This record gives sequence, structure tokens and C-alpha cells, in this order.
Amino acid sequence: TAERQYRTPTEFATQPPPTAQWTVTGAGAVLLAARGDGPALTMATTGKVIDPGLKDPQNLGAAMAPAAADTIRQHFQDSGREPDYYDLVVTGDLADIGRKIALVLLEKEGIAIEDRLFDCGSNIYDPDQGVDAGASGCGCSAAVFAGYLMNGLLTGKYRRILLVGTGALFSPTSYQQGETIPGIAHAVALEAQDAPG
Repeated sequence: TAERQYRTPTEFATQPPPTAQWTVTGAGAVLLAARGDGPALTMATTGKVIDPGLKDPQNLGAAMAPAAADTIRQHFQDSGREPDYYDLVVTGDLADIGRKIALVLLEKEGIAIEDRLFDCGSNIYDPDQGVDAGASGCGCSAAVFAGYLMNGLLTGKYRRILLVGTGALFSPTSYQQGETIPGIAHAVALEAQDAPG
């Protein structure tokens, strides 16, 4: 499994720390079209690789948080939009630790979004499931967006969402070689068709 390969190989014989995240085996798909009645993708912000110098695969949220915060900041700068333009700013898999770090980094830039920053990795599991800091993996944003959040856009619960996919760039080999774990994040703005301008 991904848990044994990347995070807690059987040879480690250790308990995962509270910063650990559990890999989600999930999927989601959306169809983009030039026309239609569904929510519109109105803007994309390409992020850049940011290496905070962390090496611990048991703390991926912290490794990805600087990239997520930078992409969110860049999106607001490029678009001229204020944070309250969006009902939710959604990150992929920062989980509890990474979400807190991203909030601190954004607040230093004058961007206060604590009331609207929703992390898929923090919300895909029930808190009673004992998953340490939360969930990890591309399945987090795929399943949560394609299910829960898309439904919210279609039913009018949400009018505008900024979806920020997060990623950690590492492998078992890079970890064994003592390399750092850079992070990256890209964002797309999604809006219900009848969302006011």
C-alpha cells in the first residue's frame, strides 16, 4: 500500500506521529466543455515549486503549505479579487497541520481567510476515525470536489470556489537519499453559472 511504501514501511516498526496523514484511495472526475449549464472554470493560477527544506514524509502538510499559500496569494494579486469573493478557498491535502501553517503564511501577507479555508484532507475522514493530522493524496481533492463541493455549486449552497490542488514532490528514493520535499500548488476558480459578476 501507499502507507507502507512512502510513510511507514513495515521495517520502520514505529507508530506514525501526530503530523502523519493517511493516504486516501479515492477518485473523482469532471468534464470540461465549451458550453453547458454546469459551473464555469473562470480562471486558473499556475503555482511554482517551493522548497521549505523539510525532509519528513510524515509531515507533508507542512511541506506543501508554503506553495499553497503562495499560489493563493498570487491568485488574489493576479485577479484583483478579495478573499470574500469566494465562498470557499479549498486546498487539496494540507490536512490540519498544513492548513494552520498556510493560514499563518497568508496572514503575514495580509490575507485573512480562516473562515473560508476548507481543506479536503482535513474533512474527508470523520474526526472519530483516528487519522492523525488528516488525509493525503490526490484522491482528497478529487473525491471531495467531484462529490461534495460540486454538489454545493449545483444546488446553490456555494456560488464561487477557489480550488487549490496541492502536491509534494518526493519518492521513496529521494527520501532515502535525504532530499528535501518541495511542494507545489495550482488553483482554479469555479463559479456557478448564475453567480453575480
